[in-house]
Amino acid sequence: MGREVARVLRNPWRRLSLLTISFLFGFFLGTALSTIAGQRAEQDILVAAILVIGIEVLNRLIYGSKLWSEDRLWRDVINGLKIGLVYSLFVEAFKLGS
Repeated sequence: MGREVARVLRNPWRRLSLLTISFLFGFFLGTALSTIAGQRAEQDILVAAILVIGIEVLNRLIYGSKLWSEDRLWRDVINGLKIGLVYSLFVEAFKLGS
């Protein structure tokens, strides 16, 4: 099953589609989490800090081990998710600042 999925995702357009979907899902996730946390306007900074610390821990796990060195697709998907999440936090900060 895993080999079939890997074979299907070797197509560059499908790979690009998967990476775009992971970026957009990360953006949605960041916007949703900041909106939910911002409902009471007390825990915005704490939730953003927890998200950034979680991303840094995930970076340490991914790039610190040799487990992920073989499978670049999943590493790229997780990176797209992280980039979308951090980008959405920046966009929310700019929206609140204006």
